[in-house]
Amino acid sequence: MPWAHPRFRVPATATSHCAGPIGSHAGIALAFALAMKHLLIVCLGVVLAVATIAAQKQKYGVTVTADRKADFSAFKSYAWDAAGYPAMDKAAHQQIVDAVDRELKGLGLEKRTSGPSDLQLRYGAQRRTDTDTHADAPATNLPTYAVGTLVVLLRESGSGKEVYRARVDKPIDLAPDKIKATIDEVVREMFAKYPTRTKK
Repeated sequence: MPWAHPRFRVPATATSHCAGPIGSHAGIALAFALAMKHLLIVCLGVVLAVATIAAQKQKYGVTVTADRKADFSAFKSYAWDAAGYPAMDKAAHQQIVDAVDRELKGLGLEKRTSGPSDLQLRYGAQRRTDTDTHADAPATNLPTYAVGTLVVLLRESGSGKEVYRARVDKPIDLAPDKIKATIDEVVREMFAKYPTRTKK
């Protein structure tokens, strides 16, 4: 087999305890099966190693997606949509709503509590625990920390089409006296690239 990998090449004179000369059809099939099994194990090991490394490289920050075809200057009002995944903590929920309202007001958008509006607004919040894989500690005792995810979504009221989405993933300090400042900061970052603001 001139194309075989050197590690999997079997000498023609070798013999098998159970199948006679390894050059026989049964011997070749057995050798090939063992070689492929070893190759599969190696490949799986590489895939798992890559997946582990990728999982360790957590990405934090803000990502924004805006509809390039939408005329954001035409949007003058918005209303909160009851749908979404609000923060379970009532205080945090209110802080998020207040921060978003403040940013949209600064962008010239009027909040509507009744009647029609140009945009429908909703948000989702989630908290998870990440592991510090770079810490100088045993693998079984690595330190962990809280990470908050906040997603804000704006849709056209008439069509329901999504026009703006902002997401932030960031390590957070859960101390009550620091949560509000963190929320205010990340919400500012989420609307820093709002189209009408970047065109000014």
